[in-house]
Amino acid sequence: MDNRLHADFLDFLAQTSPDPIGLEIERAEGSWLIARDGKRYLDFISGIGVANCGHANPKVLAAIRRQSERYLHVMVYGEYVLDAQVELARRLIRLLPAGLEQVYFTSSGAEAIEGSLKTARKHTGRSAFVAFDGAYHGDTMGALALAGNPGFRAPFQPLPGPVHHLPYGEIAALEAIDDTVAAVVIEPVQAEGGVHVPTAEFMHALRERCSAAGALLIFDEVLTGFGRTGKLFALEHFGVVPDIVVMAKALGGGLPLGGFCASRSLLAVLAHDPPLGHITTFGGHPLSCAAGLAALEVMVEENLAERAARIGNNIIGHLKNLRAPAITAVRGVGLLIGIELKCADLTRRLAARCIEAGVIVNWTLNCDRVVRLAPPLTISDTEVDFALRAITDSLGQVART
Repeated sequence: MDNRLHADFLDFLAQTSPDPIGLEIERAEGSWLIARDGKRYLDFISGIGVANCGHANPKVLAAIRRQSERYLHVMVYGEYVLDAQVELARRLIRLLPAGLEQVYFTSSGAEAIEGSLKTARKHTGRSAFVAFDGAYHGDTMGALALAGNPGFRAPFQPLPGPVHHLPYGEIAALEAIDDTVAAVVIEPVQAEGGVHVPTAEFMHALRERCSAAGALLIFDEVLTGFGRTGKLFALEHFGVVPDIVVMAKALGGGLPLGGFCASRSLLAVLAHDPPLGHITTFGGHPLSCAAGLAALEVMVEENLAERAARIGNNIIGHLKNLRAPAITAVRGVGLLIGIELKCADLTRRLAARCIEAGVIVNWTLNCDRVVRLAPPLTISDTEVDFALRAITDSLGQVART
């Protein structure tokens, strides 16, 4: 460890917690992070859902190099015709269900959520939103208002609203969606809430209730998109088409990029009364779009969603077969998997022990008893075996102490 570098990290960078992991990363390649001391760590969370194609994917790096030699930022989003933006938008729309016709690019998932909320309010003329217990949609003020963890909301009240929170997955609760609601925002698979997969029956009931009430349905696919759940988009598991799909994380191939997709008529509300009512300086940055297009082609050409489904089933089966006393449940779909333990202390100690063993895992923000696994979709069977051995050994160690 470089003591000076570590000290400067703590002195000059604002911290997000009292106890950051603090790995000093020298480089990354494939499924691995290599620290300055040479130790290798298997990234079993993909930089929190970003590195779906693996770190330093050669096709993504080549696209970044080509674009960087042409131009970087030249104008705020939406004013100039930039081929990297156009090509990525065209490819995305052709992969999404019919009715999702255009994309508005942003710099992040939280920014895309904010744009979606503005679109919903302007389109419907209504003020209220519905979100779900356990939800996580980002940390800007509007996105935070949707958060399903009261502990995260409380220090920043009052937040934009009104926002009504409903139990995730309960059909009867959907009756609360009425004609005051501009939009319902939901993760098609809840990630930070502890990796919960709803039933198709619930998702269809939600779609029907939103349509009946005149509320827009917004799917937050920031983490679930781009093959993570065994489908290119998680919405494909349910046969439900929302009015807006929000995406980010893996969208940029490792560079900052978000976006929200909807019908042409719906997104048109942002362009008039007033014009430029919603703008972004760096949204759809050409470097990010070039990287995103290359990453998307890798995902499609290499069938990474199908691969995620196969590997995820194997991991889930292995974990369930462990019958470890510390585990109370294993949930997941594709390569988004949650291991629920008896208490929060176990999750923290398991995550720490796994990192010591060279495998990076983490627990979910809104359910601190759940350890999340979300490795790159390119991960090899040998790497999975290494991770499962480390997790199994670590489980045994923390359960004994």
